[in-house]
Amino acid sequence: MNRIKALAALPCGRRSKWVVLALWVVLLVAAAPLASKLTDAQNNEVSSWLPAEAESTKVINEQKDFRPDTTVPAVVVYERSSGLTQADKDAIVADRTMFGTAKGVTGKVEDTTFDKDQKAAQILVPISVKDGGWNDLGDAVDQLKEALKDNPTGLKSYVTGPAGLGADQAESFEGIDGTLLYATLGVVVLILLFTYRSPVLWLLPVISAVGALFSAQAVVYLFTKAGLVVNGQSAAILTVLIFGAGTDYALLLIARYREELHRYEDRHEAMAAAMFRAGPAIVASAATVGVGMLCLMAAEMQSTKGLGPVCALGVLVGLIAMTTLLPALLVIVGRWVFWPVRPQFEPDAITHDEKGVWARVGRKISGGPRVVWIITAVILGVMTIGLTNLNGDGIANKDSFTNKPQSIHGQEVSERYFPAGSGDPIVVIGKESAAAALIQAIQGTPGIAPGQVHQTGAVGGRVQIEATMIASPDSKAANGTVERVRDSVHGVPDAAAKVGGGTATRMDITSASEHDDKVIIPLILLVVLIVLGLLLRAVVAPLVLIATVVLSFAAALGISVFTFEHLLGFKGTDVGFPLFVFVFLVALGIDYNVFLMSRVHEESKRHGTRRGMQIGLAATGGVITSAGLVLASTFAVLGTLPIVAFAEMGFTVALGVLLDTFIVRSVLVTALTLDIGQKIWWPSKLARHPDEDDPEPGGDDARESVLVG
Repeated sequence: MNRIKALAALPCGRRSKWVVLALWVVLLVAAAPLASKLTDAQNNEVSSWLPAEAESTKVINEQKDFRPDTTVPAVVVYERSSGLTQADKDAIVADRTMFGTAKGVTGKVEDTTFDKDQKAAQILVPISVKDGGWNDLGDAVDQLKEALKDNPTGLKSYVTGPAGLGADQAESFEGIDGTLLYATLGVVVLILLFTYRSPVLWLLPVISAVGALFSAQAVVYLFTKAGLVVNGQSAAILTVLIFGAGTDYALLLIARYREELHRYEDRHEAMAAAMFRAGPAIVASAATVGVGMLCLMAAEMQSTKGLGPVCALGVLVGLIAMTTLLPALLVIVGRWVFWPVRPQFEPDAITHDEKGVWARVGRKISGGPRVVWIITAVILGVMTIGLTNLNGDGIANKDSFTNKPQSIHGQEVSERYFPAGSGDPIVVIGKESAAAALIQAIQGTPGIAPGQVHQTGAVGGRVQIEATMIASPDSKAANGTVERVRDSVHGVPDAAAKVGGGTATRMDITSASEHDDKVIIPLILLVVLIVLGLLLRAVVAPLVLIATVVLSFAAALGISVFTFEHLLGFKGTDVGFPLFVFVFLVALGIDYNVFLMSRVHEESKRHGTRRGMQIGLAATGGVITSAGLVLASTFAVLGTLPIVAFAEMGFTVALGVLLDTFIVRSVLVTALTLDIGQKIWWPSKLARHPDEDDPEPGGDDARESVLVG
C-alpha cells in the first residue's frame, strides 16, 4: 500500500513535478516531427483494408503480376439527351487521346462505347494506384475533369466508376486530421469552460490532451516502421479517442483533486491523495478500453485488425499523460487555477453537494429502486425495437455520401444507357491452359452481359479475365452473379481459378465482418468482465454493469436505426457499423460505471452499500456528466464528414454515451445497486457488510463520508 501511495505521489512531488514537466517538454520536442509523419505513413491500399485470406484479396495481390501497379478504372460518361452531335463525338475522340497522357493513367485507354440510341458514350480509363491508395486517385481524376471543361455546350460529362468514387471519398477525407483536431478541441474547450466556469483551468487538460495526441501519433508512427498498418480510418479515430478518453480521465482526476484540496492544506499532498483515490478507477478504465481495443486484432478485416493496436497505444499514452503531465501542471500552478471559485482548506466541509441534482436523484430512487430499474429497463428495451430494421449489408455507392458528388451523378447516367456493371467488372485469375474453358464458363453464367467477357492479360502461366455484369456492382443481384461465377469457374478442371473485383470484394468484406462480430463481441465482453471483477473484487457487480451497458448499446442502436431510416433518410449501414459501435460504447461507456462504482465500493466500506451508492452518485454525478458530454461531443464531430458511415457511427456512439451518462449510470445502475444492496459485492467480504440507515441530508454521516473520500 505504501508503495502504491509513493507511486501515486511521484508526479506531484515538490521536486519531482519539475522533473516530470521537463521530461514531457523533451518528449514533445522529439515527438512533434515524428507525429507530423504519420499521415504520410498511412497505408490506404485496398488490400490493407480487406480480409487477408479472402478470395478477392488474393486476386488483388495476384493482379500485381499482370501490371506493376494496382489499377482502378475511371469511367468517363457523356450524355446529350437529344442525341450526340458530330461536334460531341469529335470532342470525345480528342478527350480519349488526352486521357492517355494524364498523370496516373497507365496502360491502354479503352475504346469509346456508345449506347444504341447515340445519346451517351463512355470511356474506361485505367488509373494507377500505388502506396497512397485512394489518395493517388485525386490528381488523375482532377486531370480527367479538367480535360472535360472545354467540351461543347450542352454535352454533360462525369467521371465515375471506382476511380471517380474513390477520388470523391479521398476528397471527403482531405484535411480530416486538422478538421477533427480543431473541431474536437473546440467542443472540449467549450464543455470544460462550462464545467469549471474558470477562464484558465480548461487549459491544463487541453494542453495534456494535445501533448498526449502528438506523443501517441509519434509512437504509432514508430510502430509503422515495425510493420503496424495505419490507414485514414484508424488515424482519424485515434484523434477522437485520445481527446474523448483523455479528457474523461482529466475530469475525474481534477474533480477528486478539488475535493482533496479541502482536506489538505498542501496542494502536493492533496494531489497525491487524489491520485491514490482516483488512480485505480482511471487505470481500470484505460485498461478496459485498451484491452478491448486489442481484441480487434482477432478480426479478419485488416482495417479492423489494425485499428486495435493503434487505439490501444493511444489510450496508453493518454493514460500516461493524464496521470503524469496533468498532475504536475496542476500542482505547479496552484489553487489559483480554479479561480473564481478556489477550493479552500476546510477539513470539515462537505465537498459533494447533498442538495445537488445527483444527490436528489439518489434519494428519489432510494424510495422505490425496484420499480425504477424495471421501468427504466423496459423503456430501454422498447428503444431496441428499431434493431428489427437494421440493414447491415452495407451501403450502396449512391447512398454512401451525405451529399451527391459527381461520381454518383455519373453512375446514375451510366446505368441509364449501359450495363450497370460497366467499369467495375468481375476479375477472374486462373491457369492460362484453362483460359478458353474459363471464358466459356463465365459467359454462360446468368447475370453476365452478352459478349462482355475478355482476356486482359497473361503472365507466368496465369491468365486474367474480366467480365461485365448486367446488374449494378453494389446490388444484391450482382452478389448473386458473383456467387454463380465462382461456382462456375471453381468447377473448371485444373483451372485453380479465383474470382475478385469490386462486388466480390464487398461480399468478402461482409462475410469477414459477420465473423468478426461473432468473435470479437463476446471476447470484449469477457475482457471487460474480468477487468471489472478485478477492480471491484466481485462477480455480481460486474455482471450487472455489463448487462446495463449491453442494454444501453442495443437501445442506442435501435434509436439510431430508426433515426437513420425515418428522419435522416440514410439507406442501410456499413457492414462494420455494429461492431465499431459496440467496441466504442462498451469499452468507453463502461468508463462511467467504473468511475461511479469504484467510488461506491470505497464509500460502501464505511457506510454500507445503499448509503455508499447515494454518496458515490452525489460525488461523481457532476464529473461523469461532464465527461459524457465531452466524449459524446468528440464522437459527434465525426458527423461533420460527408461520409454516411462516419456520420452514422458518430451519431450512434454519441447517443449511446449520453444514454450511459444520463440514464444507465445515473438511474439504472443506481436503482439496481440500491435494490440488490450489499449482495452486489458477492463473493467479497463487503457483501456481508451491513447497510446503515440513511442519515438526514447534511448530517454527521454525510460529513464523515467526505473525509474518507
